[in-house]
Amino acid sequence: MLLQEKIRENIKESMKAGDKVRLEVMRGLVTAFTNELVATNRTPQDMLSDEEAIKVITRASKQRKDSIEQFGKGNRQDLVDAETAQLQIIEEFLPKLMEKSEVEKFVKIKYDELPIKDPTKKGMFMSSVMKELKGKADGSLVKEVVDQLFK
Repeated sequence: MLLQEKIRENIKESMKAGDKVRLEVMRGLVTAFTNELVATNRTPQDMLSDEEAIKVITRASKQRKDSIEQFGKGNRQDLVDAETAQLQIIEEFLPKLMEKSEVEKFVKIKYDELPIKDPTKKGMFMSSVMKELKGKADGSLVKEVVDQLFK
């Protein structure tokens, strides 16, 4: 079963259970899937591949994280709580990302393999690391680890 189909099934389950937050999140994801299909010149009845669906879900996750940060700065704890609840539901559908220790280990191995040691070429190093870790690790975490390494 495709990820998009699982999410549509989840809508039915959420309606039966009366889980309004989950229902809202699932409907939002279905809308995002439809928007992605239309943006790629397909009909709304088509299905996204799991890889495409994960990109859409990752985008929704990033939007929630940004909202949480902004609402936190604005001292709106009620909105932070609502966005956090939605983010937890969204993250159920994303693949598990690498932990910081795993990222550190990977980056260290890459640092030893590659001839890039000059701090001015940190961007090149970061690019090569992200090619391999795309979808497996949070980009901001990788950037943090690379920044520490090039200090």
